[in-house]
Amino acid sequence: MSAVLEYLKEFTFGSVVLRLVLAALAGGLIGAGRSRKQRAAGICTHMLTSIGAAMTILIGMYDYEMLHGQWADIVAIVGERIDVTRYAAQVISGIGFLAAGTIITVAHQQKEGLTTATGLFASVCMGMAAGAGFYEVVVISVFLIIFILDLMPPEEMTFKRRVRGMTVFVEFTAMEDVSYISKIIRARNSQIYEIDMERTHGDGVNKHPSAIFTMKLGKNNASHSEMLSSIAKLPCVYSIQELIA
Repeated sequence: MSAVLEYLKEFTFGSVVLRLVLAALAGGLIGAGRSRKQRAAGICTHMLTSIGAAMTILIGMYDYEMLHGQWADIVAIVGERIDVTRYAAQVISGIGFLAAGTIITVAHQQKEGLTTATGLFASVCMGMAAGAGFYEVVVISVFLIIFILDLMPPEEMTFKRRVRGMTVFVEFTAMEDVSYISKIIRARNSQIYEIDMERTHGDGVNKHPSAIFTMKLGKNNASHSEMLSSIAKLPCVYSIQELIA
């Protein structure tokens, strides 16, 4: 087994094929989970980024082999002016543009696409590991990435609902209701950090004033559902929504 692994770590045609296929499969496994959740970057995107990263590492390895092999005589005359490690550095820089494109701002100043962006970055790094023949890292990382992206979100949501920090979007009757709502929040031993008034859109017809309340719940009153219920019962409140990043 160790002899086979050592052979696959060598820079041969067979190992190159295996590395590209492994990068594609690993990226596809990660992308499959994102596709099921209707995310912007799905199977094809993750597969292509992973293969592209693997190809970048393989190109660097090829240049190194050629510079110290068939091109050695020329290099001895003109000198070695190529730094093959720069390929990987440029991949890390370049993925930032692609990942940034998946991050968008939605209603109430919330951000979406952060997990997809970081997943693409992890997929690229995994592809680089596959291109370098670091098979152990690829196998371990693909399971860890899938575990984090597919199994951790429910646990993360449960954790966020248990912490004392809370942000809610409230739509109410008039601007004067802000002080009334704030009073009810403080009456539950909660501390308000910030009140961000939202602008009305369009011509403002049938558009109620709204605000985002960022608060810290009291130690003995840290139930998110109870706070939401208390605000929702107010006669001046039209709608309320907890904002979870």
